[in-house]
Amino acid sequence: MRKEMLGSMEQHRLTKKKEVFSEWFIEKLLLMAGISSTLIIALIFLFLFKEAVQFFKTAGSFDLIGKWVYDDWEERNVFKMMWQSISEVPKYSLIPLFCGSFLVAFPATIIASVLGIGCAIYLSELAPPKVREMLKPTIELLAGIPSVVIGFIMLAFLATFIQDVFHTKFRLNAFVGACGVALAVLPIMITIAEDAMRAVPKELRDASYALGATKWQTIWGTVVPAAVSGISAAVILGFGRALGETMIVLMATGNAALVTGNIFSSVRTMTANIAAELGSVAQGTEHYYALFLVGAVLFTFTFTLNFISEIILNKMRQKLRM
Repeated sequence: MRKEMLGSMEQHRLTKKKEVFSEWFIEKLLLMAGISSTLIIALIFLFLFKEAVQFFKTAGSFDLIGKWVYDDWEERNVFKMMWQSISEVPKYSLIPLFCGSFLVAFPATIIASVLGIGCAIYLSELAPPKVREMLKPTIELLAGIPSVVIGFIMLAFLATFIQDVFHTKFRLNAFVGACGVALAVLPIMITIAEDAMRAVPKELRDASYALGATKWQTIWGTVVPAAVSGISAAVILGFGRALGETMIVLMATGNAALVTGNIFSSVRTMTANIAAELGSVAQGTEHYYALFLVGAVLFTFTFTLNFISEIILNKMRQKLRM
């Protein structure tokens, strides 16, 4: 009996050692994954900016706004804000690309916010359990649709429809691109907003009902204000995703680098500009470094937006734990 007890204790001790080692190994593996992810982002950041700063060796900072060139038609020097990389006097103004990017991203974010937050409210507060179980996975599957497919649909069908309805000058324009980008942004916005609303404690809803509030008064007066941090993070992340979209805007916006505020005008975004020109540019040229500068600016924008949204989400989680 004593030998059996000692054997059982020894076996238990060995099992415990294996469990401790497994936990230690998994902990270190996760730590290495976190460190490697941070290191990869840092290396991307360094590579982009190392190539981008080379642009300023041959060009000035003011060239990113515009350049004075002699206009043969007007027979005088004219200040032009243009991206015209193939020209006798190359011009690398970022202003048309900024206009194009934000003219697509802002309307796309507004469209996706209205539809996404409305859908999130329905899934979180109004939908029956069976409907929610069916709709939630279906919406998340939308994120798996390749952006080139959405771009093709916008190019082949929606562009003609919008031109017929609004009688636009340009068949491919910023609004067509914004509709496509909104469709790509929608799943992530719905998921984050719906999770934020479902994280609101049930006690807040019960307190609202106890005071005599109706279902809609509880949603708009209690649930939405309590989840506003998560909803804000969803909108910010959606805006960052809209800024970073490439294939849809490359196919559906017309790719004309114009300084305009007209949403029905053809535009060119920063992402489309990089995708269209980087494959054919000679390495080490001013044009090559200018494209890396565009990439560095875009990376900075999206990284900052993601960082802000993560801070907002963390504050929301801490608030809900209290």
